[in-house]
Amino acid sequence: MTNAAWGQLGLLALIWGGSFLSVRVALDEVGPLWIVGHRAVWAALALWPVALLARRPLPRGLGVWAALLVMGALNNAIPFGLLAWGQQHVETGLVAILNASTAIFGVLFAALFFADERLSLRKATGVACGFAGVVTVIGPAALSGFDLGAMGQVAVIGATISYALAGVWARKALTGLPPLTASAGMTTGAALIMLPLAWGFEGAPDLTLSAPVWSGLAYVSLGSTALAYILYYRVIAVAGSGNVLLVTLMVAPVAILLGVVVLGEALPARAFAGFGLLAAGLVVIDGRLLRRRRRLAQRF
Repeated sequence: MTNAAWGQLGLLALIWGGSFLSVRVALDEVGPLWIVGHRAVWAALALWPVALLARRPLPRGLGVWAALLVMGALNNAIPFGLLAWGQQHVETGLVAILNASTAIFGVLFAALFFADERLSLRKATGVACGFAGVVTVIGPAALSGFDLGAMGQVAVIGATISYALAGVWARKALTGLPPLTASAGMTTGAALIMLPLAWGFEGAPDLTLSAPVWSGLAYVSLGSTALAYILYYRVIAVAGSGNVLLVTLMVAPVAILLGVVVLGEALPARAFAGFGLLAAGLVVIDGRLLRRRRRLAQRF
């Protein structure tokens, strides 16, 4: 990891961390379905010119477009919608912490669907630790009364499962498609899904929104979706896919800080304890810190 790679990783964490606050601001005047609709439409409109200028090949054939439509559903429409709905009933910081379990589910589903991604003892230990963190964050109170707050947390967990399944689908159906083309294609697929859904359930879009809400929509569409996808694949190119797991840990503190400073949120102690367990689970799954400790122990 070079200094440039760390800088890009930190920038990506800041961008994605700010998306939770922006969605929370937009929810004051826009329904969750239209937030996703705006996010997909404007992101697609921003990504296609970039892909064309970069001379990336366009998707061709019904099979490729069908795969992109499924990817748009799994990686955009479903998780964005569940996260936005959940944020109506759950604190921004808590949503970000639960969202960190995406990597845990990703490891689990990769082991289930791919023979070369076996769940070793180390990875199984990390997954178990991560699940313990999720249970700790949700808390025992959710079991005694299934209110909107508990449903919101379940919606967020559903979003992380959808993200993990998207990773499986991308490996199975989109291998060989340039990342920029795939990003533009899947946001287009998400837009095709969300526009009729949002119009049907929430009515025609309201264009007389306040400046803060327009700013929030612009941020989640152009910043934390279009720009973030471009930066995400740059980080993978310079740092490797394994290091991108670190973003999951870095996003939550950014979102928590913004929630406290801007929204005046106060999270329960169990949220931080659960995040600690999630972080520990990801460290165990990654394995590098454990290997480094073993090497140091052997040296001394």
